[in-house]
Formats: sequence, structure tokens, C-alpha cells
Amino acid sequence: MLTIAFIFIVACGMLVVMGVKMDVLDARPTLKMHDFGVVSSEQTKKKTERKSLVSSFLRGMSVLNKPLINQDMRRNMLKNISVSHTGISPEEFLLIKEILFIFLFYTAFTFLNKDLLMFGFLVSIGGAYFLPEFWLRGKIKKAKESIVKQLPDTVDLLGLCVNAGLDFMMALKWVVEKSSPSFLLSEMNNVLQEINVGKPRRDALRDLAKKYEIPDLSTFSRTLIQADKMGTSVSEALNILSEDMRMARYRRGEAMALKAPLKMLMPLLFCIFPVVGILVGAPIFLDFMYNNPLKNMAGGS
Repeated sequence: MLTIAFIFIVACGMLVVMGVKMDVLDARPTLKMHDFGVVSSEQTKKKTERKSLVSSFLRGMSVLNKPLINQDMRRNMLKNISVSHTGISPEEFLLIKEILFIFLFYTAFTFLNKDLLMFGFLVSIGGAYFLPEFWLRGKIKKAKESIVKQLPDTVDLLGLCVNAGLDFMMALKWVVEKSSPSFLLSEMNNVLQEINVGKPRRDALRDLAKKYEIPDLSTFSRTLIQADKMGTSVSEALNILSEDMRMARYRRGEAMALKAPLKMLMPLLFCIFPVVGILVGAPIFLDFMYNNPLKNMAGGS
């Protein structure tokens, strides 16, 4: 009974830890144009207090992991965490792996025999390392897909604002403030803040492209950098870029449509064809069993 209670408590703790995510998207100035679901200030305060307690607990425990992380590991982990928008530190991410290892190894120690204890230890190490990595990779993939999906509409808005008479910085600020929070708008807000504190616009756009390594985002940054270098019109560059991205999205849609028959082939073979075979062949098989024509032919002869 104590073992089951301990496993339940550790599982609840892991769910809380894995569900922790800092709301970094709300850290920028936005105008909420549609606020239908109004939450009371007391509920918001309670949620903030719970998040602060969990985050403070994680930060306090993760201090012990600082000596275990070297500079290269920290650099790679910081890049992946910043791209995934999880809002945790490398020490906290390593703490999640350690807690998961303790949970998996305790489960293996409880339910496996002593002969399989080494196997359970190895499985615990592999699960504790790869499961958080898969979770982080999923977050990164989701963020990149969201950026690729939102970039053409954002470029259209920027082009409309520049064509209306705003310069690029004012257009970027207007789009960031008037649009709903998203991954792309959060990064655009970071670019805007970096430029406001004195970073050159070329460097800010170049760093944004290097951070995500997405072809569409690299094209967007490269086009604006070239327009800034050559002194050409930003509105013309944005209009051309908007048309190119719209065509690229159309081609991606065509590619997804062409892949659909191949993706449907396996379910068709293993799920639909056997059912059709049973529906067609079962009556014939049953009729052959109960009314065997070979038996009648043998009896008649």
C-alpha cells in the first residue's frame, strides 16, 4: 500500500513538473481586443502564486546541478529551451531528468525481480534521458510549425502597414501590439526590443534566423537585410516576399495533398481490406461449411 501511495505521489509530482511552463508570451505589451473569458483577479493571483511556488521549488533544487553542466551543454540546452518557449533553465531541465530517473528506477525495483534489476536500471537511465528530450523536441517542432504557419499572414500585415505610410519599425510595433500572442509575435517583439536598446536591425534579424533555422524565416530576414543594405523600398520587398511565401504555402499544401494517399495506404491495407474481406468472404465460407456442395456431389454419385 505504501508503495502504491509513493508511486502515486511521485507521478503527481512529475505531472506538475512536466506541466510547468512560464508564460513568456505574456511578457510583452499587447492590446487585448477581445476579452470574452474574464478571469477574476483572485483566481489569477492564486494561479500566479502556485506557479511561483513550483518554479521557486524547481529553481531551488536545480542549483545543485550547476556544476554538472559545462559551457557547451549549457549553450545547446539554452538554444533548445529558448526555441521551445518552455521557460525553464538547463538546471531545471536536468532536474526533471533526475526526478524521472528516480521514479522509473523505483518502479523497476518494486515490480521486477532481482535478476532483471540491472535491465530495469538501464531502462530507467534511457527513459530518464530520452523522454524529456522527446518532449522538448516536440515543443520545438510545434513552435517551428506555428512560426511557418503564421509567417505569411504576419508578412502581409507588415506589408499593409508599410504601404499605409508607416516605417518598418512602427509597422512591426503595430503588428506586435494589435495581434494575438503567438510564437512568432513573441520573437518579433524580442527583435523590436533589441533594436530599441541599440542593436542594429540587421544583427537582430540575422540572429532571429539563426535561432530557428527555418527556411522561410531565413528568407524573410535575408530580404529585409538586403533591402536595408541596398536602400531599396521595404514595402516593395515585403510585397514580393508576401507573394513568394503565399506560393510556398500553396506548394506545401500540394505536397501534403500528394502525401495523403501514401499515408492512407497502410490503414487501408491493415484496417479496411480485412474487414471488407470478412464481410465478403464470411457468408461464402459459412455457406460452404453448412451446405458443402462437394459432399452433395459425393453422396449423389
